Amino acid sequence: MTPPMDPNASRNADTGVSLAVSTFETSVLKKRADFLKAAKARRLVTNGFLIQARPRSEEEPPAPLIRIGYTCSKKVGNAVARNRAKRRLREIARLVIPHHGNPGWDYVLIGRAGKTADHPFDQMQQNLRDALLKLHGAKK
Repeated sequence: MTPPMDPNASRNADTGVSLAVSTFETSVLKKRADFLKAAKARRLVTNGFLIQARPRSEEEPPAPLIRIGYTCSKKVGNAVARNRAKRRLREIARLVIPHHGNPGWDYVLIGRAGKTADHPFDQMQQNLRDALLKLHGAKK
C-alpha cells in the first residue's frame, strides 16, 4: 500500500516545479529515558494527536539529527487500533518533520483515543506543521 504523497513537501502545486527544501536526517527514539525527558518538555495538543518537543543537550546525539518517538496508550484501543494510530503518526512525521522540524530536537507524537485513527490524514499533516511552528515560536 503506497502512502499518500504530501503535495507541499517537494512540489509547488501551482506550477508543478520542484522546490529546494532543506531536510534533515531523522532517527527513532527507543529508550524510555528519552521519552521521559520529552514528557517534561514543551507540549501541544492538536485534534488528532499530542506532540512533545525538546531541544537536546550537548551530551546527547549530534545536533543535525532529528529524533522522533511514537506512542499510544491502551486508551486508544486494542493492539490493532494502537498499531494503526502509530502507523498514521509515523507517516505524517515522515512527511512533515524532516522539512519543518529543527535539528537537535526530539519529538514525541502521542496518539489520542478515538481521534488519531479516524482523523483526516491531510488535516493531521497540517496540524503537525502548525504545531511545529507554535512549538518553535515561528509566526505563520
